[in-house]
Amino acid sequence: MKTRLLLSILGFSSLVSVQVEPLDAQAAPSAGRAILVTGASSGIGRAITERLAGKGYFVYAGARSPEDIRALDAIPNVKGLRLDVTSDADIDAAVATVRREGRRLHGVVNNAGVAIFAPMIEADLGDLQFQFDVNVYGPIRINKAFAPMVIENKGRLVTIGSINGIVAGAFSGPYAMSKHAMEAYTDALAAEMGPLGVSVSLVEPGRYRSSMSANVMQRWREQNKTTAGSRFEAQYQRMVQSFDPAGESRYPEPTEVAEAVEHALTDATPKLRYLVAPTAGQSHFAVRRAIERAVEMNQRQRHTLDRAGLIALLDSVLARTK
Repeated sequence: MKTRLLLSILGFSSLVSVQVEPLDAQAAPSAGRAILVTGASSGIGRAITERLAGKGYFVYAGARSPEDIRALDAIPNVKGLRLDVTSDADIDAAVATVRREGRRLHGVVNNAGVAIFAPMIEADLGDLQFQFDVNVYGPIRINKAFAPMVIENKGRLVTIGSINGIVAGAFSGPYAMSKHAMEAYTDALAAEMGPLGVSVSLVEPGRYRSSMSANVMQRWREQNKTTAGSRFEAQYQRMVQSFDPAGESRYPEPTEVAEAVEHALTDATPKLRYLVAPTAGQSHFAVRRAIERAVEMNQRQRHTLDRAGLIALLDSVLARTK
């Protein structure tokens, strides 16, 4: 197994190229393979579940409410599982179910996530803990628990990140922090799992239709939150109003995100990162921010590269990552 580490000035990450065992040309790639998807009840998770199940994979679809589990069970090739990614008991039970049923676990898709938006100097520490418990510690718990089976099958580990893992702005700090943590986690995990024959990918979506707005506002109401008294009251109030669930209809369905996940799970040379955005504006904004970060790091330091040096480094990285 050969592993290649490359420095990327666009993301300051180690890009890992892993030689993956080719799929059996005589059988469908999905034959006898199972995928675990967390947060599968709606939005991106539901789209991933339906796409993979439609391609013949058996999907273990994690959800929390009995109603959502029953709805997932009704989809062909899908078994709904009670799976709260913050619950060790739920995770242990899910591992036992997958082991007992004897299917080849080819991959894990860490999709479960929550979103907290607040000014950083006013954010409630309990909200921050909730944010990280689901978005950061959740994938860590799931991957640790299912890693033995994935390693046995030289499979795939995929996490749903976000463009907000690259770009952060006012009031998006808690959410962006959790997704930025997944950037570092993915780099480290890929370097460690590559020699074991397991590929690791991070899918970074832009804004697609999901239940995020509804979930943000539900938690807001449950906690009787208000913008009153905030140092940023007017701007903060506009942000809250932007999360009107009725506005979700203006965003496209997350079909492209599900396609990227399928590629990460099935391609012989999956990418480490998949930036998936519904508009060129969102995509270019994220790439520009990554370049700006490289420039910021390079400025006024002992070993600063001039423009020619930066371009030469970029050309070198591009040539080696084709």
